[in-house]
Amino acid sequence: MKKQRLDIEYPLTTKSEHIVWEQISSPHGLERWIADHVTDEGDGRYTFTWGEPWTQQHTLSAYIVQKDENSLIRFRWTEEEDEDAYWEMRIGRSELTGHLDLIITDYAWAEDMDDLRGLWDGNLERLHNYSGL
Repeated sequence: MKKQRLDIEYPLTTKSEHIVWEQISSPHGLERWIADHVTDEGDGRYTFTWGEPWTQQHTLSAYIVQKDENSLIRFRWTEEEDEDAYWEMRIGRSELTGHLDLIITDYAWAEDMDDLRGLWDGNLERLHNYSGL
């Protein structure tokens, strides 16, 4: 059985791809809203850590599968068993408002889809609170 794909589109309040790109592609930007600490390992792999050193921590690593500047970044968790599963953040532009949208693609088991959507909703709320996007 394969994981199911989830696509979510979040409207942003900025018109600058560069500002959004910095938040979704750099360790500094990602640790503001995705994880507590993000490290670029230098081999196309980022390490994501949730929790502080004096508490219980959870760490995962992901390889960058595709990176198109100011457009999209796609990651694949190193321990992912489903060959088709990845998570992606893509910058789109609303034809109606001219503002940017952040389009998330991620994969989860059917019974975990609501939790995954809630996780991304929480992440985007942190992104908005931190950067105003």
